[in-house]
Amino acid sequence: MNPIYNFNPGPSVLPQSVLKKVQAELVNYPGLGYSILEDSHRSKTFLKILADAKDKLKSLLGLGDKYEVLFMQGGASSQFFQIPMNFLQGKKADYIDTGSWVSKAVKEAKLYGEPRVIASSKDKNYNYIPKIKDLKFNEDSAYIYLCSNNTIEGTQWKSFPNHASIPLIGDFSSDILSRKVDMSPFALIYAGAQKNLGPAGVTIVAVRKDFLPLAAEKIPTMCSYKVMVENDSLYNTPPVFPIYLTNYVLDWIIEQGGVDGVEKINNQKAGAIYSAVDASNGFYTCPVAKEDRSFMNIVYTLPSEEKTEKFLAEAKALGFLNLKGHRSVGGIRASVYNAFPLEGAEKLGAFMSAFAKKS
Repeated sequence: MNPIYNFNPGPSVLPQSVLKKVQAELVNYPGLGYSILEDSHRSKTFLKILADAKDKLKSLLGLGDKYEVLFMQGGASSQFFQIPMNFLQGKKADYIDTGSWVSKAVKEAKLYGEPRVIASSKDKNYNYIPKIKDLKFNEDSAYIYLCSNNTIEGTQWKSFPNHASIPLIGDFSSDILSRKVDMSPFALIYAGAQKNLGPAGVTIVAVRKDFLPLAAEKIPTMCSYKVMVENDSLYNTPPVFPIYLTNYVLDWIIEQGGVDGVEKINNQKAGAIYSAVDASNGFYTCPVAKEDRSFMNIVYTLPSEEKTEKFLAEAKALGFLNLKGHRSVGGIRASVYNAFPLEGAEKLGAFMSAFAKKS
């Protein structure tokens, strides 16, 4: 039997050590006598898990005391409307359109104000990130919005704009804690957990304290960041199990040497696959501008659909699973999030090289 390497773009691979720990505790959480799934979200046990997860996130992200960290429901896509519901309210905001997720966020923002697309890479099928030096922001903007990593198109911001007087908001769903990022320019970031942090079901939101007072008051209670902060993410029953599991994933990241350690391995993983693409003499083609390539979602195409199908079939037989590209772009997509093993990326690179030579 070949080992299985799961390249799923999300929900994605989780650390094996974490899964085994959760498996051992599933029926009887230490000190409880029953499962954490059966525990009250207001118990001392869960409150400690919640506090620990918050502290670890703030430390790993380098947020300090200037930010509040929330654990919210509804998935990252709910943030597409919650952000403008809280901070737009008839005003204008600048959006930088680099892919499907930002375009969906723009659509939702139109329900609450005027989202202006000030830059877009749609003209080239979203295969690059607009240059920061070319961005022209509007001084009347309530905020600037971007997505740090585009899972479908395979692009990634390597540095971020920093406007002195306009708050910056970032969707970090697919590369949070995968690399060192200076979060100080951001007034708010968010991330669905199911790629780099844990299972589907919880969304992390970090909002700067000086930005929070600008949030609207007359909005549904469950959508209010102010209410969630005031109630420490416990206004209603939070997603207990995803938070519990995320807390262990954060421990795992710390064990890898923190974000620095994880980033080093992530660079090696991406390098092993991109090297196979670049050394293939055009057999594999990555449509993304080299300087904007994602180190989380590596996309490439083969010369024909027939060869693509053969590649996928042979890869699957060898244990390389879920490599098919998104239905909107086709080709191949290898998602190598934090918990994906380096060995799997290296073996995929070797398989790619061998496949190209014999084809």
